[in-house]
Amino acid sequence: GKIPPAQVFIAGAGVAGLAAIGTAAGLGAIVRANDTRAEVADQVKSLGGEFVKVDYDEEGSGGGGYAKVMSEGFQAAQREMYAKQAKDSDIIITTALIPGKPAPKLITADMVKSMKPGSVIVDLAAEQGGNCELTVPGEAVVRHGVTIVGYTDLHSRLAKESSTLYATNLLRLTEELWKAKDGQIVVNMDADAIRGFT
Repeated sequence: GKIPPAQVFIAGAGVAGLAAIGTAAGLGAIVRANDTRAEVADQVKSLGGEFVKVDYDEEGSGGGGYAKVMSEGFQAAQREMYAKQAKDSDIIITTALIPGKPAPKLITADMVKSMKPGSVIVDLAAEQGGNCELTVPGEAVVRHGVTIVGYTDLHSRLAKESSTLYATNLLRLTEELWKAKDGQIVVNMDADAIRGFT
């Protein structure tokens, strides 16, 4: 027998959303993502996801590369599209934040009810109130057969893995700086890794 790939929907394609897209696609999932900022569509596609556009014409970029608060018309069209995505998704990961404001409520209780039993919502905006109406900040709860993860300390829950990844990155960076340099540190600004940390 064959197991069909998981259907994953990512709400918000900032740094966390893009990381989730890349990870889910890398594990073989069918990934769809949405963001109010249309300019991230190419980034979503480059990571193996499909950008799902809201059928409403409004610019969503705010200051500093973040999203802005959208009009009621846009929000209604977005809710309609999210409702369709929720029915088909095994996993929803929400990452949408607006600086200085509570997290926008993107996933309604009715959307959660429409999801398949055993589905999971990971609300990365839980600390700011959550993108899902049923998120309980700091807890994982089951509502209508759907597990809603609202942990506000995910980085602490993966301390060992985070430390290992950080240490590995520092080792690779050090090796790059000293590579065949007779003990001399040479900063090569043409190397992506070197340029990225400066």
